[in-house]
Amino acid sequence: MPDIEINSNDLIKEGSNVLVVLDDKKRWIVKVKSGKQFHCHKGYFDYEEIIGKPYGIRLLTNKSTPLTIYDPLPSDYLKNISHSSQILYSKDIGAILLNGGISSGSKVVETGTGSGALTSILATYVKPEGHVYSYEIREDAFKTATKNIEKLNLTPYVTLKHKDASLGFNEENVDAVVLDLGNPIEVIHHAYDVLRPSGLVSIFLPTYNQVEKIFEQLKQLNFGDITAIELIKREIQLKKNAIRPKTWMIGHTGFLIFARKYTKTI
Repeated sequence: MPDIEINSNDLIKEGSNVLVVLDDKKRWIVKVKSGKQFHCHKGYFDYEEIIGKPYGIRLLTNKSTPLTIYDPLPSDYLKNISHSSQILYSKDIGAILLNGGISSGSKVVETGTGSGALTSILATYVKPEGHVYSYEIREDAFKTATKNIEKLNLTPYVTLKHKDASLGFNEENVDAVVLDLGNPIEVIHHAYDVLRPSGLVSIFLPTYNQVEKIFEQLKQLNFGDITAIELIKREIQLKKNAIRPKTWMIGHTGFLIFARKYTKTI
């Protein structure tokens, strides 16, 4: 194979976060520190061995066990983040990013921060010029989210607010609003007020009757292009001569409803 030119951004540096993979179940996100070692039940290696090396390398522990070092994806952080409440699955988060029009530079308001899992993904996609303003009423969740956002080095792109979102948002002319809380019907009119024209609201709902109530309210508030979906994720077992769906799957987690703001008819 020809030599591949490696960009400096693809090299592991002091202080970099790396994903260390042993197998499908044993995976760790760690920060690289010179003079320190990575340890697991299969042995250890010195971080100096990987500093200056490209992501995607494989090395052996002192017990000759192979480990692979990757550049962590947002989905990897999602699996490793500590949480004090139920977090959204990647299948739902992906739909929120796509259908909510969220990308680099977006200005986003979120409420129910929870543990900050969705917040961290939103921040990853809006940086470096965008920003996420996230509201959480529960003090324990607010503290957990603050620690998680700091741990992921996303603090410059996130403003966490320990505040009841039903009292309203402080932002204006935002690109997107994401609602993941017990009773979003109390907050949707605030979402309309802060969204820019044609801005999008994304709402996560656990039950059918909530979908119906929210749909009616969205129409009353001058939201259009309303769609609702449910996503089911089923992984495939990758095993020689036994490729089939896994016996365990992520079934119903909730419903997602998306809508765009319009102002008036001319």
